[in-house]
Amino acid sequence: MSITHQPRLNSLQDRHASLDRQLAQEGQRPAPDAGTITRLKREKLRLKEEMERLRAAR
Repeated sequence: MSITHQPRLNSLQDRHASLDRQLAQEGQRPAPDAGTITRLKREKLRLKEEMERLRAAR
């Protein structure tokens, strides 16, 4: 992997982990908000796709 992509990749991984925690917290609520869960999942998928693109651009 190019050294120039590493800081961006680290940032994306941190954000992805944060979204994982937010999803878990929302799922623990007595009445989880489906809209929030959908938004978090979409953002998480977007980040995953960007991470894969960066990894492929070696």
